[in-house]
Amino acid sequence: MADALSVIPAAVLRNLADKLYEKRKNAALEVEGIVKQLSAAGDHDKITAVIYLLTTEFTYSPQANHRKGGLISLAAATVGLTTEAAQHLEQIVPPVLNSFSDQDSRVRYYACEALYNIAKVVRGDFIIFFNQIFDALCKLSADSDANVQSAAHLLDRLVKDIVTESDQFSIEEFIPLLRERMNVLNPYVRQFLVGWITVLDSVPDIDMLGFLPDFLDGLFNMLSDSSHEIRQQADSALSEFLQEIKNSPSVDYGRMAEILVQRAGSPDEFTRLTAITWINEFVKLGGDQLVPYYADILGAILPCISDKEEKIRVVARETNEELRAIKADPAEAFDVGAILSISRRQLSSEWEATRIEALNWISTLLNRHRTEVLTYLEDIFDTLLKALSDPSDEVVLLVLEVHACIARDPQHFRQLVVFLVHNFRVDNSLLEKRGALIIRRLCVLLNAERVYRELSTILEGESDLDFASVMVQALNLILLTSSELSEIRDLLKQSLVNPAGKDLYVSLYASWCHSPMAIISLCFLAQTYQHASAVIQSLVEEDINVKFLIHLDKLIRLLETPIFAYLRLQLLEPGRYIWLFKALYGLLMLLPQQSAAFKILKTRLKAVPSYSFNGEQLKKMPSGDSYQFLHHMPDGYQTTEDGDVTEDRGSSHSGINFAARLQQFQQMQHQHMVHTKAQTKSQNISTSLPKEAQKEEEPRRPLSVDLNVPPSRSKRGPGQLQL
Repeated sequence: MADALSVIPAAVLRNLADKLYEKRKNAALEVEGIVKQLSAAGDHDKITAVIYLLTTEFTYSPQANHRKGGLISLAAATVGLTTEAAQHLEQIVPPVLNSFSDQDSRVRYYACEALYNIAKVVRGDFIIFFNQIFDALCKLSADSDANVQSAAHLLDRLVKDIVTESDQFSIEEFIPLLRERMNVLNPYVRQFLVGWITVLDSVPDIDMLGFLPDFLDGLFNMLSDSSHEIRQQADSALSEFLQEIKNSPSVDYGRMAEILVQRAGSPDEFTRLTAITWINEFVKLGGDQLVPYYADILGAILPCISDKEEKIRVVARETNEELRAIKADPAEAFDVGAILSISRRQLSSEWEATRIEALNWISTLLNRHRTEVLTYLEDIFDTLLKALSDPSDEVVLLVLEVHACIARDPQHFRQLVVFLVHNFRVDNSLLEKRGALIIRRLCVLLNAERVYRELSTILEGESDLDFASVMVQALNLILLTSSELSEIRDLLKQSLVNPAGKDLYVSLYASWCHSPMAIISLCFLAQTYQHASAVIQSLVEEDINVKFLIHLDKLIRLLETPIFAYLRLQLLEPGRYIWLFKALYGLLMLLPQQSAAFKILKTRLKAVPSYSFNGEQLKKMPSGDSYQFLHHMPDGYQTTEDGDVTEDRGSSHSGINFAARLQQFQQMQHQHMVHTKAQTKSQNISTSLPKEAQKEEEPRRPLSVDLNVPPSRSKRGPGQLQL
């Protein structure tokens, strides 16, 4: 220090600390001249002493004016050193950088000015301090003082110029510093960072694309900034990088794909659109590199398919189709289980379009990698069953296609039908709202006869009798009305002459016994009219209730539809179809006379032309057990069932044991009767009132009855309803 004091006059040192800028400036010029002389003389020891004096006594002084003078003098000393300045930068630059965080804004301003002048002199030599300078500039870009910000911007531009022309800049050392600051929210800092990314990317010798995964997330984060200018700058930088990716032969798609997947779920619309656009390009360009990330990419695409913004929906759909078109192999890291997991999760989406595409993916995987998918069946089966309750018909139809594809194997077919019946049992609304749609579609996809046989087998042993009855009634209605089941109806019509029809009839009969009206409908369909009459005659009082009459009403109306046109035409031959008449009149006798169904059926029977009706034949009709009756027909004719009437064709009996079938029906109905009585008794016990309360309640019971429902009768013969 003594050497420095001997070189610098006391007046100069005094003026360096003066409050007036002009005096400090003139003193700094004196220092510049002194250092220049020492440099020319090669006396670097004294130069070091001068710099040390300026640093310790001025730049680190507690007095603001001393610090200002010290900064100006350090810049002046650098100017005086000119080409010799590089060897003294280790002394000169650190105190200037330290002043960037000074509490006094004027000191910070002079620090910017000083470093600017130093940089102009040393240029590329001060690159060794780049990271510290960048860190300081990053902070100053958001300085509270406008003058400091302005000075920092000037310094920033100079530093950028120096970096772009330097061959000593280390991008590897810089990237960690950049990555740390990319998530800063301050708008000035963000502009500063984007500016540096853009500048460095423009330098041919600097490979910013190789380090893009390190700061890509930060750029996407800026797309949702409140400042339009920052969003625009970030978007511009991203667009430039995307163009470079398209033209680059080697890109690390994997790391960036992870970032894009996260950003595709951003609440910001612009961020989502940019992310999904990048993903779209990646799917086109990435190839094998992206195979391990297909599941994550799909997880990002599917929600965007239902985005409220049309542009996003369009790009997402295009990306989804491109991804599905890629036929990856599980042996090449293609994770079928992960794709299935994503699809299963998206089946719970609130958006219909997303659920539809998730099902399309499951269907695609089943077609391409059936064996692998079936190993994950337990993970997705319950979700697929729940999807049958989806409010969208299109979703339900797709779910059924997936189920049908799975059920091509016999064991999975059985499992599907069992679980389907179970779902119908636990969710009555599913059967009511979607039952017909589900059954009809499955019949198309899996063969109607096969589906009905399996359902019948399951329902035959159903322990929940109430559910079994409802389910059979639903299946019967579908059988009678759906165009998809026309082949089954045609087969059943041949039950008396075709072994296949007979086998199907017997198969369905076992479960159809749960519902009297279903059995009667089945008999009409199979043209086993004598058996239909026997079933009607076998009905007892407990069978004929409100539900029975409601279903009977439906059947009477169905008899007027084109499906039963053949039956109505058979009424033109009463001599041949005697049992049909008896069955229909039996139903007529069960209906309340005031009901619409009674009038419909009565009108139909009245329409039979009298010329074709042989009253003598009806007089011979038995009133007892139909199967103990020998049918008397004109000479040369005999019959076992209506329609099975030919000359000398007694040997063409269908082989159906109708007496056993009737017994089977009666046994099942007996089970239902016992079950109903037990239920009624249980309800009476749980809702019973004290005798006094009962006596008070009795007079309040309504005396009127529904005209469409016949009153109960306790004394009557089998099959006879007193009206």
